[in-house]
Amino acid sequence: MNFDLEQVPFSYAGSYLSFNRLTPKRAKELGKTAALYLRTVHGGVDMRDREIFRVELLLAGKPVKVREIASPEKLRLEGGGGWAEICFQDAKVVRLRGCGVGLRLSARTGGYDYAMPAGERWMINYFTGRIQLMVSALRGGVKVDAPWRGEKAESITLETTGDDWELVLEEFQAAWTPQYYAKRFDDCVRSIKAEFSKWRGGGHKLAAYVQWGSLAAAEGHYRRSAMLMSKNWMVNVWSWDHCFNAMALAKRHPELAWDQLLIPFDHQHASGMLPDAVNDTGLVWNFTKPPIHGWALRWMMENSQAVTPTRLKEIYEPLCRWTEWWFKYRDDDNDGLPQYNHGNDSGWDNATAFAQGMPVEGPDLAAYLIVQMDTLAEIAARLGKKSQASTWKKRANDLLVKLLAHSWRGDQFVATRSGSHEIFPTAECLLNFLPLVAGRRLPEKVRTKLVSGVRCFLTPHGLASENPKSKHYLPDGYWRGPIWAPEVMLIVDGLRACGETKLANTIAAQFCRTCERGGFAENFNALTGEGLRDRAYTWTASVFLLLTKVETGLG
Repeated sequence: MNFDLEQVPFSYAGSYLSFNRLTPKRAKELGKTAALYLRTVHGGVDMRDREIFRVELLLAGKPVKVREIASPEKLRLEGGGGWAEICFQDAKVVRLRGCGVGLRLSARTGGYDYAMPAGERWMINYFTGRIQLMVSALRGGVKVDAPWRGEKAESITLETTGDDWELVLEEFQAAWTPQYYAKRFDDCVRSIKAEFSKWRGGGHKLAAYVQWGSLAAAEGHYRRSAMLMSKNWMVNVWSWDHCFNAMALAKRHPELAWDQLLIPFDHQHASGMLPDAVNDTGLVWNFTKPPIHGWALRWMMENSQAVTPTRLKEIYEPLCRWTEWWFKYRDDDNDGLPQYNHGNDSGWDNATAFAQGMPVEGPDLAAYLIVQMDTLAEIAARLGKKSQASTWKKRANDLLVKLLAHSWRGDQFVATRSGSHEIFPTAECLLNFLPLVAGRRLPEKVRTKLVSGVRCFLTPHGLASENPKSKHYLPDGYWRGPIWAPEVMLIVDGLRACGETKLANTIAAQFCRTCERGGFAENFNALTGEGLRDRAYTWTASVFLLLTKVETGLG
């Protein structure tokens, strides 16, 4: 398998380093050149200086056109009659070698960036990207140009010397310990190939690589190994995205799956709130994400051995606090139906359900909480907490009654403004059909209408987030048209729970074909199937892997 570096980064499980080729569009947004870069994925999505070094091959001191051949174990660059190869020795160490051409690594510096000799090596302090590297020449040599200007280097350029060379780049945090890199380059390649093959099992190779290559080691705010949403641009873990990754990992990698589920709970606020997003350097508290965690946990309980009695005990109280938070802090009119204060809280940032103001009592939110309280009731029963199990079940029943009385109007669910209960005309937003996750808890007539309505969003490529016939539909409108993996998974699971297996499998098959043709993008054009935005997104790969099992009856 070879992949396109404009779409999928070349990286290694656990590493915060990756090699990406900036597309012309992305390069223009960043004010940089469309080229191949060594990048860092430390920090949050708002960090603009991820590109540490531009990577070029040289012949007689001049850059040459390069052919890139990227596989999970090795990146090969060919051009000018020579070649260079790159692989990871481990999460912190990158090995580079070449023959017949030279290599240039060039950095555009910011405040405090510099390079200096460290014995026979060179130390690079790239403060702009909050990273330090040690550069060692194992064969051939390296020359560095880093002219000093006041308090930083004006630029940093490294070039190999000789026609046959090998370098090592090692990331370090506070203190670098001398290394001698006795392991041969080819042995590193073989080790990684075997490691990835074991990870993949018999699964889809590119989907597995998007997952595996997006892992970051426990560091900073990550108290456990974290599957980032991507090592392109969306480098956070958002507090609902992680659920789909946990589900996809549950059967083959149960320990890692459990870690993914718990990442936001590691930072749960005293009030019970989960952060909107986590990265190794910070937390985002301005928003949160929808309470699908009970739904995801129930799926893992039913479809894997990942959720042991010990783990149920571990998650029970945090999940209780998360559930209570919605009723205590997000129900301003005290009508028993919690609200979203912003579209970001729902995960559907700019959906038309939120186009007319806030706060909004989304029908999906109540449905998630019903499922979550049902899950808590089951956990409480397993843990011998019979009284609590009964209480959670009653609260779930009561919320269902309120949801139907308040939000089912005529033949559809509606989103209303908290307080005034003004009805927003958002029937063409797929969010209003997400109460399907409650399955057979819903009355039959409600299920029938929802199932019929979902068909209006179905395109040859999957489920559009906004009805393509809507005046608000936008081909690349984020949550106003494109197909997204999470809404597909939630609807498919809800349909199956309602007994609508045929329609569920049709939607699954269409989405999987879209991924097979267009890769594992953040979202897809609903009418063409074109991949949009970040093109190597883990929840897309994870949902693909889950839905391929749905298609074959194994989900």
